[in-house]
Amino acid sequence: MSLTPFRSQLIADVGISFGDEGKGRLIPEVVHELQGTPAAVSVVFKVNGGSNSGHTAGGIKLNLLPAGVVEQSVAHLAIGAGVVADPRKILWEGRPLEQKGYAIFNRLVVDERAMVSDFSHRLLDLAWEDYRVNILQEEPRGSTGRGITPAYQDETGQWQITFADFLGGPNFFARKLAARADRACRTIQHVCQVSPATWDGFFAKLSAAEQRANAEAIELGLFTPADFDFNRFRGAQPFSLNVEELTRVYWEAGQQLRANIGEVRELVLRELAAGRSIVGEFGQAFWLDKRHGFSPNVTASHTYTPEFFESAGVPVQPIHTFAVAKAYDTKVGTHTFLTQMDDALPICQKLKQIEFGTTTGRQRMVGWYDAVEKGDALRYGGYQDLMINKIDALTGAPELLICTAYEDAAGRRHVHVPRNEALRKTLRPVYTRHAGWEQDISGVRSFGELPRPAQLYTAAMVRSLIEVAYGAHLPAILPNLRYLGVGPGPSQIIKDVPSTSELMRLR
Repeated sequence: MSLTPFRSQLIADVGISFGDEGKGRLIPEVVHELQGTPAAVSVVFKVNGGSNSGHTAGGIKLNLLPAGVVEQSVAHLAIGAGVVADPRKILWEGRPLEQKGYAIFNRLVVDERAMVSDFSHRLLDLAWEDYRVNILQEEPRGSTGRGITPAYQDETGQWQITFADFLGGPNFFARKLAARADRACRTIQHVCQVSPATWDGFFAKLSAAEQRANAEAIELGLFTPADFDFNRFRGAQPFSLNVEELTRVYWEAGQQLRANIGEVRELVLRELAAGRSIVGEFGQAFWLDKRHGFSPNVTASHTYTPEFFESAGVPVQPIHTFAVAKAYDTKVGTHTFLTQMDDALPICQKLKQIEFGTTTGRQRMVGWYDAVEKGDALRYGGYQDLMINKIDALTGAPELLICTAYEDAAGRRHVHVPRNEALRKTLRPVYTRHAGWEQDISGVRSFGELPRPAQLYTAAMVRSLIEVAYGAHLPAILPNLRYLGVGPGPSQIIKDVPSTSELMRLR
């Protein structure tokens, strides 16, 4: 299949499961495809989330910065207004990359309206988790501890501190940060009812985690362990913070980024007028959307295409959406996981050896490909192109399953994801079964060279989600499977997948 043109200069990179789909590796493919054309990609911007979202591109692990980092031809790296960003994290992530030869700060634009997250949000993140477990006696949510949800709560509570505040005087910023710290400490003590010992433990836990995460930067001599020691922010008494030190450190970090703070909306409009393309990289996936996902295992932002326009700050207009998925499913946290594999299966044991969170290092749960979830993402969210990663990881499984519907206790079929979580928990998956293959496909670069069972399984993945989305009434234009990942390397992608109509007939 020849690759079809993109329908717009605006391109959204979104996940259609529960995260961890490999969205980061899509960016270089889109950049390379458009390179040398008048519509070459000039901007890659982070749309939502914060440093809780781990992406890998070109072998580089990223949290807050967009994956366009690895492509030097991309003139601008941007952080949109829909992102919550700790200015220190931008520096911690950017400086080691500069040391490795990646241009960061001469390309970076942080939107003036992007929200500032700080250490008090990280304390709140841990405190709410403690409250959930010890006061409410619920299962732990599995927070990253990066403070993302509390930072978004400041947005909805109208307590925002934005990067524009670094462009004014220090006193205004100091007053806002002091009020934020006071609210956080009162909430942790009186609402979350955290014990003094647990409060003390938060500082040690966060310091140790950040020192581990930044071990390479410390080894390179770019930072010292003291830079990641949060005990400097501890107050003289439990449930108090050294606000003066907190303010000093964050103000200095903001001033180091002062030249990078600007208007992403003007950047996007200017590059659009010049005929160039803009890629919006989403931090999380469709089913983690704060409104359309399933609480409490959602992120605190909107995770699908419309947020592109909110975060960029530009008018709604035609956009080309890429949906990214794996050839099987993974989840972390306490999600309802209808297609979760039996741990005793050899293929499950194999997959769990490679499935760990990029940001947290947490072991992911592994399950069969859920076409109901992905088909609903098409039906209600819409996308023009599809990228499926990690089909190579399924090599060696004698049989592969695809969930095409759910069934309740009375035998009634549900062909879409119920919006009622209580109902969803009672359902069981309905599977179609497909033959596996033994051949190593990691070196294959053409669809026609794949083993026949791999071709048929790929066709079944696409066909099943199309049937979920549309039933028997197919639209005239169907989304393409544009890229099929057969390994983690940048070159391990098949780009000549047959058209969707051809795949639909392949049985």
